[in-house]
Order: sequence, then C-alpha cells, then structure tokens
Amino acid sequence: MELSWEILALLAAVAVAAGFIDAVAGGGGLLTIPALLFAGVPPVQAIATNKLQACFGSFTATRFFVREGLVSPKKQKWAIFAAGVGAIIGAIAIQLFDSELLVRAMPFGLMAIAVYLLFARNFGQGTGKAKLKEGPFNATVAGGVGVYDGFFGPGTGTFFSLGYSKLRGMNLVDATAHAKLLNFTTNIVSLVVFIASGQILFQIGLAMAVGQAIGARLGAAAAVKQGVDFIRYMTVAVCIAMSVSLLQGL
Repeated sequence: MELSWEILALLAAVAVAAGFIDAVAGGGGLLTIPALLFAGVPPVQAIATNKLQACFGSFTATRFFVREGLVSPKKQKWAIFAAGVGAIIGAIAIQLFDSELLVRAMPFGLMAIAVYLLFARNFGQGTGKAKLKEGPFNATVAGGVGVYDGFFGPGTGTFFSLGYSKLRGMNLVDATAHAKLLNFTTNIVSLVVFIASGQILFQIGLAMAVGQAIGARLGAAAAVKQGVDFIRYMTVAVCIAMSVSLLQGL
C-alpha cells in the first residue's frame, strides 16, 4: 500500500516520540502501532513494519550506549545469544498458541511494576550485589524475555531493565543500556521472520525509521544526562499507559 507524503511525515513524527520513549523506558510501540493502524495499515503488517522501524531506534540507542562505555556487545555475547534464541522460539510459538491469556494478564503485571517503581525511590540508584550470576541470568531472564518479545512484545525493554537492575545489581542507567542491546537483538530476530513472511511495508517502515533514529539518539542522551530518577518516572508512565491501552483492547 502507498500513503501520501503528509501521512508518511506524520508517522515519522510519531516515530521520533516513540524512539525517545523506547530509548529511555521501552514501550514506544504504544505510539507507533496505533499510528500505523490509524493510517490504514492491516494489523499483521503494522506489527511487522513496526519491527523494521524499531530496529533503527534500538540500534541508534545501543550504539550511543556502547560509545559511552555503558555496555559491551562482546562481553554480553551469551546474553545476546540467549535473547535471540528466545525471540525465535517466541515468534514460532505465537503461530501455534493463543496469546489471549497473556494479553489479559499483562495490564495487571505492568501496573504492579508501575506501583513498585513509584514507591521504591532508591531503586536503581546505585550498584549492588548481583542476586543471579551471569550464566543463570542469561538462561532465564535474557532468554525468557526474548521469548516474550517474539510472542507478544509490549514492555520488553522495561522487563530487561528491571531484570538487570534487580538481579544483576546494576544502576538503572547501566541496566537501560544493557536492555537496549538485548532489545535490538530481539527486534532483529523478529524482523528476519517478518521479512521472510513478506509482511513488511518498506516505504512506510523506512520513513518512520528516520524519526525513530532521531528520537532514540535524543532519548539515549537524556537517559545518561538526567539519570536514574528520570528513567524511573518515565518507566512508571509507560507502564501505566501500556496497561490502560491493553485494558481498553480487552
């Protein structure tokens, strides 16, 4: 399908805001997927095209965090592998199982996270002792959230961030950097699946990718500059917004 230049420009503008939100707290798809649907893109193609533009944002944010020395892809190779394998499993599973139960449970899980972060004022303020070693963490959290992203998706970056902060003892800025690296991995894996299925609308996806990259660069810089409290409150806002959106869809 083809859209007018005006609609493409509007979608690119939405992608700027989504890229900023995604780089800081995750949940940018809350803006981009409804925008694609509103523009008349069919649901499956909207999800597939969203993955294309999201890859540009997650890559841009990851690149910034790597250059800032907050995360090393080489040191995280096993986490990347686990998340990638998980995403493949999830992408296959979504074609075999009904995701309705997960959709119904997700809003309440996200609201619980929002309430916890709102009152846990010291969460992610500094580094602490890891509660889970790297190997078990990769096998469970990295792989498990990867499965979730391939299967459903909303809040993936948030779950990665919380896992790194709570279980690996990272401050929230470092946790966000590591989360974005793994989120880029799961996005790429999902993108390959959707390219193989021929569901991506490249003209729309690439137009949005420009906005996504700009927003992600600004969001990553803001996360580093503003620090933990900024990320925490952004994450609370995103969790609440996703919960409301999912509840309205039930």
